Amino acid sequence: MVYTQDLTGCFEGAVDKTALNALQTFRTAYKEGRLAPLSLAEETEDIKVYQEAAKLFTGVEDILILGTGGSSLGGKTLYALSKQSKPRLHFLDNIDPTTFKALFDKIDINNTSILAISKSGSTVETLMQLLVCLEHFGKQPQVVVITEPTPNTLRGLAQTHDWPCFDHPTNVGGRYSAFSIVGLLPMILAGLDPYAFRKGASEVLQQTLNSECPPALEGAVAASLKSLTVMMPYADQLDSFSLWYRQLWAESVGKDGKGTTPIKALGTVDQHSQLQLYLDGPKDKFFTLLTTGWEGVGTPIKSHLIPEFTGKTMGDLFAAEQKATYQTLIRNQCPTRLITLDRIDEHSMGALMMHFMIETILASYLLGVNAFDQPAVEEGKRLAREYLAA
Repeated sequence: MVYTQDLTGCFEGAVDKTALNALQTFRTAYKEGRLAPLSLAEETEDIKVYQEAAKLFTGVEDILILGTGGSSLGGKTLYALSKQSKPRLHFLDNIDPTTFKALFDKIDINNTSILAISKSGSTVETLMQLLVCLEHFGKQPQVVVITEPTPNTLRGLAQTHDWPCFDHPTNVGGRYSAFSIVGLLPMILAGLDPYAFRKGASEVLQQTLNSECPPALEGAVAASLKSLTVMMPYADQLDSFSLWYRQLWAESVGKDGKGTTPIKALGTVDQHSQLQLYLDGPKDKFFTLLTTGWEGVGTPIKSHLIPEFTGKTMGDLFAAEQKATYQTLIRNQCPTRLITLDRIDEHSMGALMMHFMIETILASYLLGVNAFDQPAVEEGKRLAREYLAA
């Protein structure tokens, strides 16, 4: 495995019969084909289709990726791994007009294409984003669409304008779509390896299906016991991952008066903004610290301007800060787990995202809720359309 999970800093959460029943429910659901978002990790042939789709964007400098929630966060998380300079991917997941204007002022619209993603094809934010882009560009830009194969507004626009349109899997919800074309096409555009990504995911999936007590089960039990769950990576590349996890967890387990609230944090930044509350406030939080091997990474300090830094690297300080926070949380009776990645790349990100998808689904079984719907948000969507029309 490309990561390890240390739960010795958690004081509750023993795996009991109820948890093992949840694991069996998961395995049965997978065997019966009811966990389509996860089974995507076992496929490879469809990647060739996405690689061909990526050629539609050949030669452009900027790609605007329109979408919100699950249509954006998976790809945005993966893009954080990219090292290429062009094309630049811009994930426009909100409808703040000042953000769009600022971006339009910076890019060359003659060297810009659009990827519009909406599973339903009727997401009002995505439709508005697209219309704003069309108004601004003047001439018809290159537009590619991803939406489910049903009669819907976005697909209708694609047909009218002869835009390439790719199918969003109908049995895969947005927040679980990272292993589908929704995550993989942006990944390919970013110069990343989709095969390694799915391979890492497949390894975690197989471990869950075959191990007596897989890490995702232990994590699900521990994370379900507190009212708040804090995700705190020690790596800037994993900052967007926390946003992806926040939606995954909140929309999946927050139902019927149940669930726990996810909180995004970032080490070391939030040691200076949130840690005081975590250590000295209510003991109602479960902590997950994500890290990798930082020791020795970076430029060694040769000067003696600050003697304690001489011979040390920024990575040395990063590692020391993470270790200190972990130990301090435990000493202050804050249940904390530590997940350590061997490295941060496509393979490990696939493993990490699969781990947390499985953990979320297992937690939903433990809580007795449906991990794949979001009934409470539908009223807000309906009202937004009514207010816009008025």
